[in-house]
Amino acid sequence: MLGTIVNTCTITCGSILGTILKKGIKSKYQEALYNAMGMAAFILGINASVSHFPDSKYPVLFIVCLAIGSLIGYALNFQAKFSSLVEKFSKNKKSQLAEGLSTGILLYCIGTLSILGPVQSALHNDNTYLFTNAALDFVTSTVLASTYGIGMILAAPILFIWQGSIYFITSAIGSGISNGLMAELSIVGGILITCSGLSILKIKEMNTLNMLPSLFIPIIFYIII
Repeated sequence: MLGTIVNTCTITCGSILGTILKKGIKSKYQEALYNAMGMAAFILGINASVSHFPDSKYPVLFIVCLAIGSLIGYALNFQAKFSSLVEKFSKNKKSQLAEGLSTGILLYCIGTLSILGPVQSALHNDNTYLFTNAALDFVTSTVLASTYGIGMILAAPILFIWQGSIYFITSAIGSGISNGLMAELSIVGGILITCSGLSILKIKEMNTLNMLPSLFIPIIFYIII
């Protein structure tokens, strides 16, 4: 769990640093940061999906996952509930913190390093992936907090729960997590990150949180087969 603790701390520190920097950034430069984060999320999402397509044993599974997951998410309306919850803790009711948090959570949690890192840590006591991910997340959290504010620090405990869950599940079942499942999660997760980028750039409002159940469909599928 050392790697996960370090990763959580770097996001916390990056969020604090970014918030301090935000106070000295003019509005026109904040808009530039919005665009930069939108493009970064868009490109990172595409790369995560495309790079894992060759590893997929079920090339159309991601389509089924997105379709079923989106239907579930829109029926439960996760986006509206999450935005309402964030507004209760936000002094600025017109802030885009909910959008920033949803993007940050996806960037921190849905990636090869963030998923494979806890697995490597549990099986081989190797924290290399998690330490690398921590360094990347420090930079990302700093930029996100300089754009969306101190509320981005809320993503840190979510990352801890996510990676901690993967760590303990892997410890319990051993090497039962297949490379195929990892690939499918990365493909679907990459698409969700791309959708976040489109929303930030105001190209298309994707309501990414409503698509979040798509991530659980590959897990259910692999459990069934």
